[in-house]
Amino acid sequence: MNIGLIRRRVFDIISPTKDGNKISAAFDVFIIVLVITNVGMVIAESFNEFNTQIFRVIEIVSVVIFTIEYVLRLWTAQLLHPDKKGIKALLKYIFSFMALIDLAAMLPFYLAFLLPHNLIVLRSLRAVRLLRLAKILRYTNITSIMGTVFRKKAGQVVSSMFIVFLLMLMTSVLMYYVENAAQPDKFSNAFDSLWWTIATITTVGYGDIYPITTFGKILSGIIAFLSIGLIAIPTSIISAGYIEHVSHLKETEEKENKEKEQAKKCFCPYCGNKLE
Repeated sequence: MNIGLIRRRVFDIISPTKDGNKISAAFDVFIIVLVITNVGMVIAESFNEFNTQIFRVIEIVSVVIFTIEYVLRLWTAQLLHPDKKGIKALLKYIFSFMALIDLAAMLPFYLAFLLPHNLIVLRSLRAVRLLRLAKILRYTNITSIMGTVFRKKAGQVVSSMFIVFLLMLMTSVLMYYVENAAQPDKFSNAFDSLWWTIATITTVGYGDIYPITTFGKILSGIIAFLSIGLIAIPTSIISAGYIEHVSHLKETEEKENKEKEQAKKCFCPYCGNKLE
């Protein structure tokens, strides 16, 4: 029995299908359905009408399956990272984003046996199980696309966010000096003013704290107008980067398809021999 061939076969099955592998596609669908079932179970547990015993059985079965999947991915880490050898490939996978998600998907179940049976702790662990929904990200390329976009546009995004932070800091201090005398209980320090600034710039406007002085209202209006443009800058940078990257991927795919079609024309469709 060739262990290498078995490892390769397992790797092809648990990897997101790309070549029409029916077994791999069935495995992908099974994991996605299991993840959705678990998320639905977490939501259903908030209703007292449901039988929690059934949920417990589903939880145990799911964790066993997720654990086996995690172990198999560790076993095939060398094939996922062929540029690394042995323990290096294993460590690279263990600390990857999706591996951490896989670990978070089953860790709450095991921690429940180790931690004290405190109601608050158990509720927190149950909430963490919602991270299992992130396992579906493995079966879509949106994560890699967004990661590439953020890396390419990191400098521009950080610069724009720094400008927003400076605006928030200056506004918080100014609003504190303007409103503190009139509302010492609301604007008692710069951090309270910062909370108001965040709510204003993000256009949330909770209404729990707001200026009542004339200068405070004028400053509030100025910040509201400035925030419309400043908040849009990081969003537009990321949006533009996303469109550029998707367009590049589409152009690359079209180029590869044309090259394949051109290569097919070089061979006889009947005998398969290369044409002169």
